Formats: sequence, structure tokens, C-alpha cells
Amino acid sequence: MTSPLGQEWIVFSPLPEKTSIFHLPFISNSSQKVNSGLPKVKKRNSSSFFDFVMFKRIIPALLFTALTVSAWGQTTEKLKSTTVDFIRTLDSTQKETALIAFTDSARTQWTNLPLGLAPREGVRYGDLSEQSKIAFHQILSAVFSSQGYLKTFAIMQVDDILHELFEIQFQQGKVPERSMEFIRKLNWDYGNYYVALSGNPETDQSWAVKLEGHHISINLTVVGNEFSMTPLFFGSDPAVVEATQYAGLRPLSKEEDYGFWLINALDEGQKAKATLAGKVPGDIITSPDRPQWLEEYQGIKGSELNEGQQKILHYLIEEYIGNLDREKAEEYLAKLHARGMGEVYFAWIGSYEPMKAHYYVIHSPDFLIEYDNVGFLDNANHIHSIWREKGNDFGEDMLKKHRMDHKH
Repeated sequence: MTSPLGQEWIVFSPLPEKTSIFHLPFISNSSQKVNSGLPKVKKRNSSSFFDFVMFKRIIPALLFTALTVSAWGQTTEKLKSTTVDFIRTLDSTQKETALIAFTDSARTQWTNLPLGLAPREGVRYGDLSEQSKIAFHQILSAVFSSQGYLKTFAIMQVDDILHELFEIQFQQGKVPERSMEFIRKLNWDYGNYYVALSGNPETDQSWAVKLEGHHISINLTVVGNEFSMTPLFFGSDPAVVEATQYAGLRPLSKEEDYGFWLINALDEGQKAKATLAGKVPGDIITSPDRPQWLEEYQGIKGSELNEGQQKILHYLIEEYIGNLDREKAEEYLAKLHARGMGEVYFAWIGSYEPMKAHYYVIHSPDFLIEYDNVGFLDNANHIHSIWREKGNDFGEDMLKKHRMDHKH
């Protein structure tokens, strides 16, 4: 398969439909290959897949950057038009509530807490008209792949399911009335997500859209012909629904499955290096009330993984990047391939088995991924995850560049 630039890409096929990643034969030492059940990648003159990806990487990366500027410009134009269309569906009261100044601190604050613990700026999603909801879906369709788009609304749906699960347990006498009163005040609900727009996309060079509520923080920032989608927080409680008609639903399934696949694909020495001492964190380390970036690299470096293990790490990274629409995903993948998988660190804390507390972090000079699964009942059925681009949370790097370019 070739890119529009004529650069050859290798496309990974998904696992066979009935293959369980927890029953794949894992490697026992670094010289062995992972028998993944995947179609074999055609061998090239280079010694490994990632050597091939790195081959002639400088010129393709430059060409990619030069030739996709216009494509990203088209994307921001689409984002602008869909956002303007959404604003026009709002009534005067909703506009006044939804629109805030670009300089308002609410633009650069985020939280994953439910509405009952953290009130939000903006207009409540559940209060939007059907016309407004349809228009807002167009914004999300423009910034997300179908994967990321469907995850967003599956997570919102799980909030309704979570409320229902506790109501069932209350009726069964498993949850005390006093606890249930507190739970109801948390306001778990599909409609309790808030849309805030910072700046005016019709007149301003810099503007932003935020969708936020329990287990979701989506932060789109547009500056001229560029845009960012970081920080991007997705969570799910429960991680796997165990009752009701939705039993079995797992909105963030691959984030968990590929993590276990990778850690269990390491030999004992590699696993010991990747695994950090200490208790599993109760949340991601870069949660809202903590420093927003990790300075120290920990765990095992990508250069210490064999070819098969690097592929699994690549799958896991792609699961996060793949939430974004094609142009932005390709931008991030181009950066990843230009720098090389050898510069990526992977670290793990906790159990190597599902339904027991575990955490991992993937850390490169360009991006950070965190995943935590502990749960209030310590049953590892409550996921928090985040994708961050270094230096560009809420468009920080883009805004700095824009100010420098327009300095008088």
C-alpha cells in the first residue's frame, strides 16, 4: 500500500476474529519472535520492519509535512464551518452560556469528575435541541475517526448504565440508602456533559471547543490552519459492563487488551525492567491536580525490544492515535516513525492479569500515554486513560508560534 506521496506503508491486519490475546504463545526470550497469529509482514532488505520504516525517513517526513499543510488547512476549514453551523442552532440563551472568552481560564482547565463533583462551563449537552445535537455530532465526526467518535458516545452511554447498575444493587439491598443518596448527587447521566466554545470561529484566528463530563475531556484548539486535540482523556466505569442488557460492553477494550499483550510478550528480564516497584496509582499520574507532564523516562526502552515486541507496542500506540481523524493521526504517526520506536519507553505497574489493578505509561520525547485501571472496589474495572502531545496541551505550542509569527 502506498501513501499519496508514493511512500510505501505496511498495513497491519487485525487479530483473527476468535483469537484471544491472552492465549497467544508469548515469547520467552528476546531472541524469539512473537507468534501473534497475524499475517507475516513481507521481508525487505532491512533487518526489521522498523528499520524499513526509518529508511529514507528524513525526505519522506519533509515531503509529508510540506504536502499535508494544505490538507490540514482544509481540515481546519471544515472544523470552522461545522462549529459555526452548530453555534447557529443555539438559541440566544444557549449562545450566551456556551460562548466564553478564549482567554478564560476554563479553556485550559480540565477534569474527568462527574458533574456532581465538578460543575462545568458551557451548555449542557442534554439541553440541546435535536438540531443542535446533530450539528455537534458533525464537529466530533470532523476531529475523530469512527473509532474515536464511537468511543466518545459509548463512554457517555456507560454513565447511564452505571447509574442503572447502582439502582439495581440498591433495590437488591447491596447498597445502603445513605450511599445511594450520595451516588445520585453525582449526576451520572448521558446528558450531563458540557459544551464550551472559547473564542469565535467566524472572526478569530484562535478558538477552541471543549466537551467534558464524567470520564471525558475533549479539547480541540484551532490556531490558524493548525489544530490540536490534547489533552484527550477517555475513561470508563465500568470498564466492562457485567449486568443489564449491555453486559459485555467495553468502550476501551483494546487499550487494556494490547497492554496485557505487550507486557506478557516480554521475557522475564525485560518484564522486570519494564515493571516499576510500588502500588498501582489510584489515577493517572498527570491527573488534573498534578503536574501535567512526566519528566523522567522509566521502564524499558523501545530499542531493547525485539521486532515482534515493537510491533505490539506500535499497535498499542496506534489505538490512541487512531482515535483521531486521518490527517491528525498521520501527522502523529509520521513523527513517531521519524524519531523511531527505539526512543519510546514503556513502563508497567501491578498485575499481569485482567481484573486486577494495573497501570502503564508510554513515554516518548513527543507524546505521553497513561492508562490506569484500579476501581473503587479494587477490582480493576474502572479505566482512566490520556493522550498528550508534549508542549501542546490546549494548543500551547501553536499559540506560541502564532504569537511569534505575528509579532510587530
